[in-house]
Amino acid sequence: MHDATVAGEVPPARPRPVIGASWTRMRSCGIDPERGCTGRPLRADELVERRRASGMSEVLPLLRGKLAGVAEQTANIMVITDADGHLLWRDGSTAVRRNADALGFVEGMSWGEDVVGTNAIGTALVTGLPIQVYSAEHYVRTHHAWTCASAPVHDPRTGSLLGAVDLSGPAATVSPTTLALVETVAQLAESQLRTAHFEALEALRGSAVPLLSRVPGPAVVTDSHGWVAASTGIAPVNHVALPAACGAGRAWLPALGDCAVEPVPGGWLVRLIDDDPTSALDERTAVRLDLRCSQARIEVTSASGGWSHPLTPRHAELLFLLAAHPGGRTAAQLAADVFDDELRTVTVRAEMSRLRRNLGGLLARRPYRFSENVEVEVLRPDDPGSLLPHSIAPAVRGG
Repeated sequence: MHDATVAGEVPPARPRPVIGASWTRMRSCGIDPERGCTGRPLRADELVERRRASGMSEVLPLLRGKLAGVAEQTANIMVITDADGHLLWRDGSTAVRRNADALGFVEGMSWGEDVVGTNAIGTALVTGLPIQVYSAEHYVRTHHAWTCASAPVHDPRTGSLLGAVDLSGPAATVSPTTLALVETVAQLAESQLRTAHFEALEALRGSAVPLLSRVPGPAVVTDSHGWVAASTGIAPVNHVALPAACGAGRAWLPALGDCAVEPVPGGWLVRLIDDDPTSALDERTAVRLDLRCSQARIEVTSASGGWSHPLTPRHAELLFLLAAHPGGRTAAQLAADVFDDELRTVTVRAEMSRLRRNLGGLLARRPYRFSENVEVEVLRPDDPGSLLPHSIAPAVRGG
């Protein structure tokens, strides 16, 4: 069937529908059935950034705990990818890993259908469904010695695809139970993410209830994805559809109508605005970056009240630099500011990701900066030498 299909002839029988559909995609996009496409592995810093951004690191211990030992015992390897099919982590049999190296099946390479043709990882990511691909079901001939079973992992908060988990090995190791195992472990990973989401929402609820008690009129507090932690003055809802690029200010939301959106720790305060012009609230948010004490703090004041958040020394450095550059700073620029090394972007991005989780809509990215509706004031110590005394960042000591 494979030989006839790649030659453009009528095959003697039809492959499984999912495989046939994939082969059709491969032919239409011109994948070479002998070698696939030439892919470039990610650089080390790119791989680290992909791992951080994928969301799969949150379930990495579970996936390794359930599958790495099985892979070792069954002469397979366990692979975890991001949503684009890039291999992020690989564990399992040493001998099989050596064979995978020769195939280019290594960390940092893309295993998407558009690069290596029909395979369990790439096809599972395209279809969104678990799949096992055996031997000549692979479109590229160099993969015919392999069998693989893969299942996608979705983010329960958004429904978006995070990546895939896969078991691959020599074709002789094929087992009908492998796909069921991989699918079950993927479901466990999604369940763990769902539990973590509920726990984070419960933590947000603890701070949302006293906040809402000070808000006049109907309002809700949501996490960054729009899941409601608490509400007042409106019928209970579980989720609010926030704009794709949500920011502080006025917005029309399908479920609520005209609203004022304000950042709060871990999410958003959404207040309903009626048609009375006198009820239109000030949409600007005032931020004071207090660097006068050893424990730096950020203090936020909006129309609905205020809150504060303690800052680590590194986060205080980064916010100070963003305040000094209202137009924003790229990751490379911040790396040079803090470390005098513009290549340390992975560390900067990781720290900025943590900051944005804590400070919600106060910060924007590309480049990193304070959001447009935020007015920033920096409170410095009287003695310039006492500004962030633990910092050795060149841009701080020179500022």
